[in-house]
Amino acid sequence: MNKNDLISKVADTSGLSKTDASNAVDAVIESIIGAMKSGDDVRLVGFGTFSVADRKASEGRNPRTGEKISIPASRQPKFKAGKGLKDALN
Repeated sequence: MNKNDLISKVADTSGLSKTDASNAVDAVIESIIGAMKSGDDVRLVGFGTFSVADRKASEGRNPRTGEKISIPASRQPKFKAGKGLKDALN
């Protein structure tokens, strides 16, 4: 399922027009991104938790040349599935 499929499904399920469903999906995504940028977790009970993990700078190797390269510190998005989502899939 891609974003357009999701928008169509939201529109069909909720009775919203595709434009309104698109705006709603975009608003949810932007809200999650905004919260994560500020370092907050987003907990959707029964679905899961979106969070941010800080990765330390490290040193790696270029697999072709074997040359050492430095990998800068970064912030990585994480998602942990909730019990409701896990139960729905099993």
